[in-house]
Amino acid sequence: MKTFAELGLSNPVIRSVSNMGFEEATPIQEQTIPIAMEGRDIIGQAQTGTGKTAAFAIPMVERFSPDLGQIQGIVLTPTRELAVQVAEELNKIGQFKGIRTLPIYGGQDINRQIRALKNRPHIIVGTPGRLMDHMRRKTIRLQGIELVVLDEADEMLNMGFIEDIETILQEIPQDRQTLLFSATMPKPIQTLAQRFMKNPELISIKAKEVTVPNIEQNYLEIQEKQKFDVLCRLLDIQSPDLAIVFGRTKRRVDELTEALTKRGYSAEGIHGDLTQAKRDSVMRQFKAGTIEVLVATDVAARGLDISGVTHVYNFDIPQDPESYVHRVGRTGRAGKTGLAITFVTPRELHHLRIIENLTRRKMVRQPIPTINEAIVGQQRLAVGRILQVIEAEDIQQYKGLAEDLLAETDSVTLLSAALKLLTKEPDLTPVQLTEQAPLRAKRANNLPHEQRGCRRDGGAYKGGNRDGSAYKAGKRDGGGQKGGYRDGGNQKGAYRGAGGQKGANKGDGFIADRHRGDGQANRFASRRP
Repeated sequence: MKTFAELGLSNPVIRSVSNMGFEEATPIQEQTIPIAMEGRDIIGQAQTGTGKTAAFAIPMVERFSPDLGQIQGIVLTPTRELAVQVAEELNKIGQFKGIRTLPIYGGQDINRQIRALKNRPHIIVGTPGRLMDHMRRKTIRLQGIELVVLDEADEMLNMGFIEDIETILQEIPQDRQTLLFSATMPKPIQTLAQRFMKNPELISIKAKEVTVPNIEQNYLEIQEKQKFDVLCRLLDIQSPDLAIVFGRTKRRVDELTEALTKRGYSAEGIHGDLTQAKRDSVMRQFKAGTIEVLVATDVAARGLDISGVTHVYNFDIPQDPESYVHRVGRTGRAGKTGLAITFVTPRELHHLRIIENLTRRKMVRQPIPTINEAIVGQQRLAVGRILQVIEAEDIQQYKGLAEDLLAETDSVTLLSAALKLLTKEPDLTPVQLTEQAPLRAKRANNLPHEQRGCRRDGGAYKGGNRDGSAYKAGKRDGGGQKGGYRDGGNQKGAYRGAGGQKGANKGDGFIADRHRGDGQANRFASRRP
C-alpha cells in the first residue's frame, strides 16, 4: 500500500491526514485519489467501511481554492447522520488548507442553515430534499460547482431520492466532475451514471471480511435503563487493561465519563468539542495506561492509533455499519485478540442485523451479567494480584509482620480480610443518564406508503415526512394550502406550488397526491400533458 505522501498530495493535506492518524491509503483511496485529482469522473463500487469518504474528500480539498468565496463542491448523502459524519471528515482534511464544509439536512432549523451559508463554505454535504429546499429559496446557488459526489447512491435509490438527484444534477454546470460511490450497481444507478457522467472510470473494491477476524464480537439485548449498571458489571468481571466505551452523542460521552468516575473507574472522555490540548492530554494518559476507560464519540475515535486496547464497549449501537467497523477496529491490533460488546435495545435488533450482514460476522448473544458475577470477577482479580506479588518475591520485609499477625489470628481469617480489602465491590452510587431514543431501522419497504422512510433525515414522524418535519396541516412557501407536502412542509394531502389550492399542482405539472418527503418517491400522480 502507498502512503498518502506517495500519492502526490500537498503538504496541508498530508499534515491533516497525518493528524487524523492515517498513514497508508486503503485500496479504494489508493486507486481513486490519483484519478479524481486528474479531473475524471469515477464510479467507485465499495462497501461501507473501506475508507471511501477520504477517497473523495481528499481530491475535493486538493482541488478547491480557499480564496474563492463560493460553494465549489456538493456531496449528496442519504441520511443526516452520514451528512454530519462526512462533513466532519471533510473539515478535518481541509483544516490546514482552509477549506470549510457545511452539512445541511432536514430536521435542523433551516434559518440556522441559511445563517451558516452566509459564512461562504466551500463544500456542502447535504440530503437531497433539504438541498432542493435551499435551491428553491435561492439560498444555495449551484453555478460555481466544480465537483459533485453521490455517496451511497444505492441507498439513496432505495429511499426514493433518485428523481431529486436528477433534478439537482440538471441544475449544476455540465462541465463539472462527478464521483459516484455505491456498494451495489442496480440498473437505475447505471442509468443515472450514463446520463450524467462523462466516460467514468470504474473502480471496484471487493469486500473481504470487513472486521478483523481476531476480534470476538458479542451483543447484549438490554433495556436503555439497564445499560450503565451492566457496563459497570462487565468492567468488574472482565477487568480490561484498556477499554473504549462508545457513546452516540457528545452529551452521552460527558454523562458517561462523569458517571464512571463517580463509581470509582478511571475514565476520561473525548469528543469534537474538546480543545486539541485537552484531547492530546487525554490520549497521552490513555496510551500511558493512567486512564483505564476512554469514552468517545465515533468521530473523535476515527483514525486513533492506539495499541493495547483489549475491550470495546458499544454503549449505544452505532448509526451505521461503517462506524461499527471503525469502532471495533480499535481493538485486536498487532496480532492480539480483542473483545467488542454491543448494547442493543429490543427495538434496535434489526439495526444489528444490518451490521452483521455488512461485516459478514454473526455476533454472539451474551447473557446480562449479575451483580454476583461482578463480585466474583473482582475477587478473582484480587487473588491474581496476591499471586503476582508472591511470584515477584519482593515480600521479605513483610514476613515478620505476617508472622506477628498469624500469632494472633488464624491464617484463613487473615487471608480473607486481605482479599476483602483488595476486592473492589460493586459501587451502586446512583447516576443519572439522559435517556436516548432507539435508532430507527431501515425498513422502508415494510411500511405503509404514508410512513415509508420516516425519520431517516432526523425528524419525528406522524405518517411520513422524510426530511425530518412531522407534518399536519400547514404551509409551504408562504401559501396557506391544504394539500400534500414535499421536503420540509407541514401539510396534509397533496399539492405543490405557492397558491392556496387543494390537491392540484400548478408549478410542476403533477396532479393529486404527490408524496415526497426528503426525496420520498411515493407518487399517486399523473403528469399533465
